[in-house]
Amino acid sequence: MSAVTDQTRQFDLFVPFVADLPLRDQRETMERPFFSLSKNKRTKPIGYTSPDGKIYVNVSANPEFGMATIWDADILIWAASMLCELKKRRANEIPRTLSFQPYELLKTIQRDTGGRQYKLLRESLARLQATTIRTNIRADKARRKERQFSWIESFTDVVDDQTQTSKGMSITLSDWFYEGVVMDGGVLSIDPLYFTISGGRERWLYRVARKHAGGAGEEGFAIGVRTLFEKSGAEGDYRRFKFEMAKIVRANEIPGFHLCLEEKGHGEPVLRMVRRELIPSDGTMPVVMKPRARRTPRKAQLQRTHKPEPAALPLFAHTLSDEVLERIRKDFPGWDVYALKNEYDRWLDADAQRAPKSYEAAFYGFVRSHTARNPS
Repeated sequence: MSAVTDQTRQFDLFVPFVADLPLRDQRETMERPFFSLSKNKRTKPIGYTSPDGKIYVNVSANPEFGMATIWDADILIWAASMLCELKKRRANEIPRTLSFQPYELLKTIQRDTGGRQYKLLRESLARLQATTIRTNIRADKARRKERQFSWIESFTDVVDDQTQTSKGMSITLSDWFYEGVVMDGGVLSIDPLYFTISGGRERWLYRVARKHAGGAGEEGFAIGVRTLFEKSGAEGDYRRFKFEMAKIVRANEIPGFHLCLEEKGHGEPVLRMVRRELIPSDGTMPVVMKPRARRTPRKAQLQRTHKPEPAALPLFAHTLSDEVLERIRKDFPGWDVYALKNEYDRWLDADAQRAPKSYEAAFYGFVRSHTARNPS
């Protein structure tokens, strides 16, 4: 009993519970194969190398627990969101160890809170701790070429001896993940509807779309399906993956993004992702030129969604240079630049007289005013 009592004291200072916690995902984990996309136990390792040979990701599974899944990653999304909230509140020290009540975490990631879910939560934590990742993403070039880590270093669950219910839990995040969250520009906001996505491939595809198409213009982001397959780490062959992608495009239910497949002559198909708010009310894509056939350009058409979300195209479509993005993130840390950009663009679109002489300078001023009105 004394051991349990001593452990319980560790939970006197829980991280603050935040209703409607703004959700954040760690940017570098959103497009490469860090997680199993299947709920079935996976022990087969993932090995990925970028086409230019510069980036690699290797994921190894523990034979007993299996590889961490993309559903297990919901816990990391909660952790990233909590760290960002603490950073926004200018906490004196942003901890790598987070103590919490399981109920609050489960509610945030939209899970049930019955006894079975607590059991599944413990299993997820075990997989996150047991899975080993080796990568040279964000490596310290001066001292080492790669990093090896597990998603969490450890976790603790204080269980009541009589009721066998959890009195509180804690997780200690890996250095690599923690550093990736707290660094400037290390996270992206995500839609709470992400947690309602049931399929593993669909979840991974949302994260790819959010990273690459979230800040893109009306033409969105396009990627070859074969390249997408290699980045996914999905088990099975490419032919099956391509069939699954076509099925996902037909359903077209990825929150916030409209999908279409484009055939490039006799080559492999290309998947295009565009933010739904940039799609005209007739459900067609902006004009995207395909390879010429008898010098006649053709339009790429979007599949219609089951629940169309018509939206007029913005009058002004602007992009931000890398230099301006870096300056804004440095001068006004903690804000989602693309979310503010969407807000600013909607304000511009409401009145044609608001067209600025210098979009980037005007947007910088908007972010500065927004920060002054909303001090952390």
